[in-house]
Amino acid sequence: MNTLLKKITNWEAWPFKLLYAPLVPFWLLYMLRSGAVWFFTSSNPKITFGGMEGEPKKEMYDLLPEHLYPKTIYVEPGIPETTLLDLVRESGIDYPFVVKPNNGGQGILFRKIDQPNQLLHYHRLVPYTYIVQAMIKYPMEVSVFYIRHPNKTKGVITGFLHKVPLHVIGNGKNTLAELIAKHPKAAKRLNELKPKHEGNWEKIIPVGDKYPLSFAANHNRGARFYDLKKYIDDDLLRVFDGISQQVDDFFYGRYDILCNSVADLKQGKNFQIIEFNGCGAEPNHFYDTGYSLPGAYREILKHWKALFDIAKYNRKFRHVEPWDYKKGSAFLKAANRRTAKMKEIDKQIP
Repeated sequence: MNTLLKKITNWEAWPFKLLYAPLVPFWLLYMLRSGAVWFFTSSNPKITFGGMEGEPKKEMYDLLPEHLYPKTIYVEPGIPETTLLDLVRESGIDYPFVVKPNNGGQGILFRKIDQPNQLLHYHRLVPYTYIVQAMIKYPMEVSVFYIRHPNKTKGVITGFLHKVPLHVIGNGKNTLAELIAKHPKAAKRLNELKPKHEGNWEKIIPVGDKYPLSFAANHNRGARFYDLKKYIDDDLLRVFDGISQQVDDFFYGRYDILCNSVADLKQGKNFQIIEFNGCGAEPNHFYDTGYSLPGAYREILKHWKALFDIAKYNRKFRHVEPWDYKKGSAFLKAANRRTAKMKEIDKQIP
């Protein structure tokens, strides 16, 4: 009974569809008011589907100045393995680096690659265009949720988080399996973690060693979030106003960033944008940071209202029409099929 009660009250661990189910009527209301099922696609005109789902990462990187994101190359599925290794070598990207699908999210198929054999295994299994990207050594990963109305030059930062990927700390006594079993989040992910870390499963982790269980700082991959909202100020906003205006037509979404420190980020130095997400970005600052369920719902609805207002303005005054039903439906179905396939492949790659 206690276990069941904990599952019911721990709303942050609810499946996405269950968590958002009570808010569906609000979303339907925005559809009715706009007269368009895909009303949100007018929000970020330069991003496919407004950035709700299935947008290519290349599209987003191409909107950024090159110095703001890590060195990146794109790999087509099925190219010869020798060609792949030559492509990586000629790019100047050194091992270790990260790989991830060009169209994807939620940390699916995001991997750290330490040696060529791992890359070749990944390449043999992934039938989609993927990204090889230099690994950035900055110690801190943050996300910044940014909103700017199209008729304004100054936006707002509604969320600022420090994100720490799932990991355990060695004590010199326990094996990795035992450390995972003791970890409040990792223990619930045994079926996912064991295949990926089987080679070290019975290894004793030395005292103080940080053993990463995931390199994706996503909440659904077990990452821990720490609220940085007290550091939101005009200096931080000035940096993201500048970036968003350089991107052009980016009005609503979340930046995921590696940086040296918050202080450096506020000065616009020593940071790299890992990616930015459009209108499909969740205002994830309500996870792990003390929000109640009603408080989280208020935060979501506040963001949806801003999204609706931006899309409405872009449609009325900038003549950015939302996608028609047939086009959007076909795109979303294809994106969902791809995601389902990638989830299956994800289980096969350590």
